[in-house]
Amino acid sequence: MTGPSKTSSERVLAETGLLSWLGITIVEESEGNAVLRLPHRKELTNPNGDTLHGGVLATLLDNAAGTALRTVLKDPETALYATTEMNLSYLRPATGDLRAEARVRRHGRSLAVIEVDIVSERTPGEWTTVVVGRASYYVDEGE
Repeated sequence: MTGPSKTSSERVLAETGLLSWLGITIVEESEGNAVLRLPHRKELTNPNGDTLHGGVLATLLDNAAGTALRTVLKDPETALYATTEMNLSYLRPATGDLRAEARVRRHGRSLAVIEVDIVSERTPGEWTTVVVGRASYYVDEGE
């Protein structure tokens, strides 16, 4: 199996208005894995402080999972895939820049399962896990 070029996945992020506005970028991609970054910004926080909104973390998780999935698809430009389920456990408040680390656990004929950890940089160089989650995707590679 061949994965997409980095520019292919970056194009998906850039061409999706919300993701572009959020500032999500791809740090790393390899077969079955992806690491995405989202910088902390005040407009993404809850009204009661410096904590990032849970919906922002869910969006990051979904897109990290989708990016990891693209690396195992035969042709990510033509394959169809859609999120069917997501489960997130919020472990602690996210108060710094975020990094989402996604791993494909199962890629079958019509279903894929991806695990994602989201870590937050509380102080420079100190990363703490703030979310663990899983996303399932329907996959149609035209077979």
